Amino acid sequence: MTQQYLLSIYQPDGDAPPPEVLDPIMANLAALNDEMRAKGAWVFAAGLHPPSTATVLTAKDDEVLMTDGPFTEGREHIGGFTVIRAADLDEALEWGRRLALVLTPLSVEVRPIATG
Repeated sequence: MTQQYLLSIYQPDGDAPPPEVLDPIMANLAALNDEMRAKGAWVFAAGLHPPSTATVLTAKDDEVLMTDGPFTEGREHIGGFTVIRAADLDEALEWGRRLALVLTPLSVEVRPIATG
């Protein structure tokens, strides 16, 4: 039986790299996503808008407080993610390792998705 895993991509705050840096990375990412699809591991992936576009909703008593911006202040944020299927953590970590190599120097967090 397979488990789903979230591969979260952490990136620094600030502007995206220039096209001459970003374009080869995106081409390698597309190739890795194609390989994940071919092997039945890829579920979906998405990039996120900057943290400044976030709105945090916090319930307190019967009220919901809305705050602009990310939940926490920091110098990096989740810039995108991929959801995969893997037989076990070792397989998920291998996909995460390959994703981190494509996105060097960004960090990738691998976490199982709770179901049920």
